Amino acid sequence: MPSCGAFSTRIPGVDRANGGLNYAATQEAPLMPRLPSHAVQGELKPLPNVRNIIAVGSGKGGVGKSTTAVNLALALAAEGMAVGVLDADVYGPSIPMMLALSGRPDSPDGKTIEPMRAHGIEAMSIGLLVDQDTPMIWRGPMATSALTQLLTETRWGDLDVLVVDLPPGTGDIQLTMSQKIPVAGAVIVTTPQDIATLDARKALKMFEKLDIAVLGLVENMAVHVCTNCGHAEHIFGEGGAARMSAQYGVPVLGSLPLEVAIRAQGDAGTPIVAAQPDSPAARAYRDVARALLVQLDQRPKVRTGIMASLLGG
Repeated sequence: MPSCGAFSTRIPGVDRANGGLNYAATQEAPLMPRLPSHAVQGELKPLPNVRNIIAVGSGKGGVGKSTTAVNLALALAAEGMAVGVLDADVYGPSIPMMLALSGRPDSPDGKTIEPMRAHGIEAMSIGLLVDQDTPMIWRGPMATSALTQLLTETRWGDLDVLVVDLPPGTGDIQLTMSQKIPVAGAVIVTTPQDIATLDARKALKMFEKLDIAVLGLVENMAVHVCTNCGHAEHIFGEGGAARMSAQYGVPVLGSLPLEVAIRAQGDAGTPIVAAQPDSPAARAYRDVARALLVQLDQRPKVRTGIMASLLGG
C-alpha cells in the first residue's frame, strides 16, 4: 500500500501531510469499561486499535447524515467511549468544517498520519488533505483506495468506536468500502419523507447483501417546534421511519428535531452535543447513542489482541 506521502503527491491539490494538531477544548466524560469488539462482516477482522466501526449511511443526500454522524460520535464520547470519526464522504467532506479543523495532519514517519482532535474525539477526513475549494474528480477505484488508506494509515488511538460517515447513496464507493472496512454495524439516516425512506430502503438492502448488521434507523428532521409559539409541525411528514421499521424489522434508534441551533452549531464548528450538551436536541442525540450501544451489545463479541492469540479466536 502506498504511503501517505505517495498518496498525497500524486493527487492534485493534496499536499504531503504536515503541520500541527488542532486541539479543541474537551469535556471530560466519566470513565467507562472498555467496549468489547463485535463481529464484522465476512472474513474481515476488526482493526487492531479500533474495537468497533459504525458506518453511518443514507439512501440519498440532504437528510443530515454527516450532522448526525458527528453528533453521534460526540454523544458516544459523552457516554464515556473513546471515539473517532472518519469522513468517508470523499466528494463532499464536511467533517473538518463541523469540527472547526484546519491545517494539515502531522505525519511523524512520512508514512502514517496523526488524527486531528476536537471536542474530545479523533477525526480524519480527505478534506484535511486538500484545499477547501478543490473538487475531488476521482473515479470509484481511486476514491476507495484513498479512503482505505485514510482508515488504515491513520494512527488511531485505542478507540471503542470509530464512526464512519459514508457517502450518500448505494453506488460503487459505498459497495467497495463496505466490502473492505470491517464494520460492526450500520446506522441509516433518513427523514420521515416518503421519498427519503424509499432511498433509505435501498441502503438497508445494500448493507444486508453485504452481511453488515443494520443496528437501526435514525429519523432526522422529524419535527420542528416554533421558537416563538411552541407549535410543533412535521414539515417532512410523520412516521416514515416507524413504517420502515415495521416492514423490515429494524429498530428506530431515535428521532431528531429540525432545529436552527443544530445547523448553526455545525456551521460554527461546535456541534450541538458539544456546544449545548443539556439542550433537548443534544439529549436526543445522546438517546440515539445509548440505543445504538444497546443494539451493538446484542451482536456477537470477538476476542482481539493478546487474548485472541492465547485462546485461538
